[in-house]
Amino acid sequence: MIKLSRFADYAVVILAELAKGDGVPLAASDLATRVKLPDPTVAKILKSLTKGGILSSTRGVNGGYGLTRPAQAITVADIITAMDGPISLTDCADNNACVLEGHCGMHGRWGKVNVAIRTALEGVTLVDLMNTRHVIPAKAGIHAMERTGVE
Repeated sequence: MIKLSRFADYAVVILAELAKGDGVPLAASDLATRVKLPDPTVAKILKSLTKGGILSSTRGVNGGYGLTRPAQAITVADIITAMDGPISLTDCADNNACVLEGHCGMHGRWGKVNVAIRTALEGVTLVDLMNTRHVIPAKAGIHAMERTGVE
């Protein structure tokens, strides 16, 4: 099963809360209260998102965290990479060493799948996740469908 980490999921919730604002930085404790997550969890996520270049932080009385770019320019791939590292289905998809490397018939063949998933995640933005109705275009034989998101 391919599954997002809990922290990547929470990161989307936190980023959506920041995106709803008017660009005014929010303190970590305010964000934690708004999204109803524990302060230490939010602090850890904010640190990773800042390190990943998605958020900026400002110290001081009027300080806090804010998006470094518009929500429509932040992709799901950006968020996952900031939280969990590079997107990769298997070690060999990124040409890492594997104990089966010398005799595996699939060695080097997962790259195509990895690229497809990364491309799909790069095509969905934070704004797409925040919209209540978003149409996914028909692509590669997949029928268009509507999905419901969080507003």
